[in-house]
Amino acid sequence: MKPLNIVVVTPAFDKTLPTANRETLRQIKRVSPAINVTDASALVAAEFRGDYSGKEQLDTILAEADVIYGLIPPHDLMARAPRLKWIQVMSAGVDRLRDTEIWRSDLIITGVSGIHATPIGEFVLEMMLMFAKGAPRCFRMKQQRAWQRYMPTVLRGKTMGIIGAGHIGREVARLSRAFGMKVIATRRSVKKPARARYIDEMLPARQLPVLLKESDFVVIATPFTPETRHLIGEKELKMMKPTAYIINIARGGIIDEEALVKALEGGLIAGAGLDVAACEPLPPESRLWDLDNVILSPHVAGGMEKYMELATALFCENLARYRAGKTLRNVIDRNKGY
Repeated sequence: MKPLNIVVVTPAFDKTLPTANRETLRQIKRVSPAINVTDASALVAAEFRGDYSGKEQLDTILAEADVIYGLIPPHDLMARAPRLKWIQVMSAGVDRLRDTEIWRSDLIITGVSGIHATPIGEFVLEMMLMFAKGAPRCFRMKQQRAWQRYMPTVLRGKTMGIIGAGHIGREVARLSRAFGMKVIATRRSVKKPARARYIDEMLPARQLPVLLKESDFVVIATPFTPETRHLIGEKELKMMKPTAYIINIARGGIIDEEALVKALEGGLIAGAGLDVAACEPLPPESRLWDLDNVILSPHVAGGMEKYMELATALFCENLARYRAGKTLRNVIDRNKGY
């Protein structure tokens, strides 16, 4: 069988290392002796910084590439990589590729959906518990050297609403049930209400208003597509209970941020936990920074110490499948957008 040329274009998470993680390269090489692995991470990173001194070297590498593995592909990839057949990205979402020549091409695109369920599920529970137990209030009191007792609440008996019951949504459901919560979820592929494992009511996407009206916590775990852009706007926020919280660990554009700010300022809902923003980094002038009923985190919910190892393991499984002519895992459906 003809050797397969793999080009890795993502540097290690350690910002002091411009190259790919050494173990990542070893994992890929172990798939087959007929695989050639080239680390072009430093060259790609330099181009993103505006340094094109290594362009000729990168062009030579890309010209022989059969497969690209990384988070963000190089500039002008289609023209520079005429042999390219497949891109494996290191994220679950691929919205950054939509409106690009890659999306319009016939390249296979695969993601790493599934590996984020554990860290993001835990992150959602962290935010819910912070709201339920008044953690932001405690942080503020510590800074002010204040000692003011208050009444926390519990998750048991509350209703969790999950928009998007994929890998992440199902893990959030499992954890929520462990806390004694009722779980409602929506899923695009569901045609009529039903029950599912850890989910008391699985609803079609069109029944989102039912979920919003009944839930004490609403978690957004759906992919970002043209259909889900501003899925939650003023009308939807008005459907929620004034005591309810919304948590977004998907993409910032799924919520109309201006409508959310107004809802939070006006007491329309109790609070928001946001790991993502419409514009990242969140601009210093955003009113979200100043709201006491908002918990912010810098798009880190999916992070974990073994991220590279797990993402690369999934890629290596796909590599073996690709060489054997089998169906790949997590192939992106361009019609659906995920």
